Amino acid sequence: MNTPAPKPSILRADNIIAVASGKGGVGKTWFSITLAHLFARAGRRTLLFDGDIGLANVDVQLGLTPKYDLGSVFSGQRKMKDAITHYEPGNFDILAGRSGSTSMAALGANRMMPAAEQLVELAGQYDFVIIDLGAGIEQHVQVMSALASKVLVVLTDEPTSLTDAYAFIKLCVTRENPPAVQIVVNQAASQKEGEAVYGAIKRAAENFLKYSPPLIGIIRKDNKVKDSIRSQSSIIEKAPHTTAASDVAAISIKLLTTE
Repeated sequence: MNTPAPKPSILRADNIIAVASGKGGVGKTWFSITLAHLFARAGRRTLLFDGDIGLANVDVQLGLTPKYDLGSVFSGQRKMKDAITHYEPGNFDILAGRSGSTSMAALGANRMMPAAEQLVELAGQYDFVIIDLGAGIEQHVQVMSALASKVLVVLTDEPTSLTDAYAFIKLCVTRENPPAVQIVVNQAASQKEGEAVYGAIKRAAENFLKYSPPLIGIIRKDNKVKDSIRSQSSIIEKAPHTTAASDVAAISIKLLTTE
């Protein structure tokens, strides 16, 4: 049984946004990449941190082969600032994780803290840092999510997505000094269906947590998303005017107007 992660000994950064899901397979990494690309297009210095420890795939989705990744940071071989890879087509930076590493996936909170402190320090060099969190509520997810002033919870209409998203929201809002939690409904068949999915998670949070997480946006189903992932490129590069890209652009504008 997992023990609760210790409270971070550092202050969170106002410009760190964590993207969470609770459940895997809901498009969280694709959304994080797209959001980072849109921020960069708007002239914001942006860093995308692959926080899915052990199952990282930001570099895979973008067809990158980073020279260094977070494995070298956690091993003490490199400082975090020296492990950054620049994604030239999107003009934003990436800190790649290490996919398939069981030792990375099992990192405890104490071993995560030095890296977390480095990330908060590094955030001072950017306008936005986006953390693509891992699924679930493991200790490394708790530590990284605690660094963010804002958490975007991505969910779909699948029952398991809703229940796991609720568990993550509960984790956030019941901690001391909770972040601002906002909901992103992904893969919605229509705007109306997306609103119904949001209504379900909102009712659960209000009934059991006495908390009403606001909806920041609905992303409609779009075959161009799969095409961009297959081609290992950002949808903003491949199909910037398609439905899903436009929906994420609307979310990015809301975030930019409140920065």
